[in-house]
Amino acid sequence: MRRLLAWHLPAAIDKPMNADRRRLQMEASSFDLLLGELYDAAMDDHSWSRYLTRLQQLFKANYVTLILRAPQDSDKGLMLVIGDIEGQGTISYITYPGSETPFVNCPVNQVFTVTDLMSLDSWRESDYYLSYCIKQNVFHVMGVDLVPPSGGVFRFRVTRPQGQPDFSAADRALCGALIPHMGRALHIHSLLGHKHSLSTLYAQAMGRLSIATIILDGNGQLLETNQVAREMLAAGDGLKIIGGRLEASYPGDNKRLYKSIRSAAGSAAEGRVALAEALSIARPSGQVSLGIVVEPVPQQDWDEGESQAAVVIYCRDAVGQSLLSTAITRQVFGFTPSESALAMELANGLSLEEAASSLGIRRNTARAHLRAIFSKTGVRRQTELVRLILNSVVTLGQP
Repeated sequence: MRRLLAWHLPAAIDKPMNADRRRLQMEASSFDLLLGELYDAAMDDHSWSRYLTRLQQLFKANYVTLILRAPQDSDKGLMLVIGDIEGQGTISYITYPGSETPFVNCPVNQVFTVTDLMSLDSWRESDYYLSYCIKQNVFHVMGVDLVPPSGGVFRFRVTRPQGQPDFSAADRALCGALIPHMGRALHIHSLLGHKHSLSTLYAQAMGRLSIATIILDGNGQLLETNQVAREMLAAGDGLKIIGGRLEASYPGDNKRLYKSIRSAAGSAAEGRVALAEALSIARPSGQVSLGIVVEPVPQQDWDEGESQAAVVIYCRDAVGQSLLSTAITRQVFGFTPSESALAMELANGLSLEEAASSLGIRRNTARAHLRAIFSKTGVRRQTELVRLILNSVVTLGQP
C-alpha cells in the first residue's frame, strides 16, 4: 500500500524532507482505512462526516468542507462542513459567498492551493479573505473541484489557520491520490440516490393506486411491504403475517398461496421466465375475496445468500375506497368544492342518497350538484361518471 501511494507522487517530491517522509508513511499505513470510510460514505449520507473528520485529522486542518451544491440565487450553499461551525457534521444550507470567492473556474480534478492562484500578499488584501476568512481563522486553503462521471461539480476544501504551515507537497500528493476515489464514490452515491428516488416515486404511485405490494424471499419470509400492504396485513382479513411469513386466513387458500410462492421462487432462482399467477383469497369478514398476483423477482447474476427478494405479490382490495385528491378533481374537471365532494363519494361506490347523507345535504341539492357535474364532464349516467373519475389522473394526486 505504501508503494501504491508513492506511485501517485510527482517526481519532484520523490525525496521529501524527513518530516514529510514520516508523515507520508503514516498516511500510507492508514490509506486503506481512509478508502474504506470513503466507499462507506458512497452508500450512506451519514458516513461522509466520518470520512471528512478523518481527513481533518490527517491534514491537521481546522475545516474540511464538501460543497454539494454551490449557491445560485442566494448566498446559501448546500454543504457538509467539519470544524468549529454551527451545523458541522450535517448536510445543511450554509452561507457561502459564491460570487466573491477566488476559487472558481479552477481546472477540475486538480489539486490547488492559494499560491497557485495568487501571491500571499494578494491573498491577504483580497476582499474574500478580509470579509470571510479572517473571522473563521482561515488562511491556508487546499482544494479540488471534483467532477464525477455522473456530472455536477463538488467543491472539496481543506483549510488551516494562520500560524500553521502551508500545505506541503506530501499533502498535495495525498489529496491528489484521493481524487479518483472521491470521484468514483460521489458517482456511486449519485447513482444510488437516483435509484432510491425512482423507487420512492414508484412506491408512491403504487400506494396512490391502492395496490398492496409484498416482497418475499425464496422461503416465503417477508422482506418488504408498502403502506397499503401494511394496512391490509394489519387488518388480517384474508392475508396476515405469522412468524414473519405471509399466510392466508384459510388452510385451502394457504396451500394454494404457498404452491404459487414456491413456483415463483423456483423460477426466480433458475432465471426462468415465468408467467404471473393470480389467486383469489377468501376473507373471514365475508367481504369480496382479495385478488392477488404472484410473480418471480428477476435475479441478478451476482445475487447470492439469504434474504434476496424472490417473489413479489400484488393485491388490490376491490371494496376498499380509492384514494382520491379533492384538489386534483377540482382542477381537472372544474368542479366546485361541493361538486368535487359529491363526485368523490360517488366514485367510492355510494349511491346518490348515501352520498347526500354522508355529506349532510338534501337529496335535491345532491341532484342539482350531479346535474352540474354531468354538464361539466359530458357524461349522462352515474356509472359513466365513476368510470371517468377512476380512469383519470385524479387517482394519482396526493390524497
